[in-house]
Amino acid sequence: MSDQSDHLRQIAAVDGHGYRIGKAIDWLKTNIASPLRVEELASRVQMSTPSFHHHFRQLAGMSPLRYQKWLRLNEARRLMLNEHYDVTTAAYAVGYESLSHFSREYTRMFGESPKRDITELRKSAGKL
Repeated sequence: MSDQSDHLRQIAAVDGHGYRIGKAIDWLKTNIASPLRVEELASRVQMSTPSFHHHFRQLAGMSPLRYQKWLRLNEARRLMLNEHYDVTTAAYAVGYESLSHFSREYTRMFGESPKRDITELRKSAGKL
């Protein structure tokens, strides 16, 4: 129990790694379309790059680059579904410079091409 309490205290501490990783995640969300240089993000939250990678993976369950990809693809999906962005506009809005790269990553994550996925989601929503 003591180990878990210490871990929770560290996450909540203003100077703790959890707090710093939280600040990094906030930055990623706010700057979703910006290119990510992990070294710069680590420096921004006053951590060494290896420590940042370690603690980010420990708390988020994935690397910073993978987390950024996850954020971008989910935001693009939301933009297409709720804001009616077309695929190209959504891809560029979240920082992708290549539509083909975006489509490959999207298909890998969601199992369908962006257009087909959104069509299926809209059909499913219409049935509810």
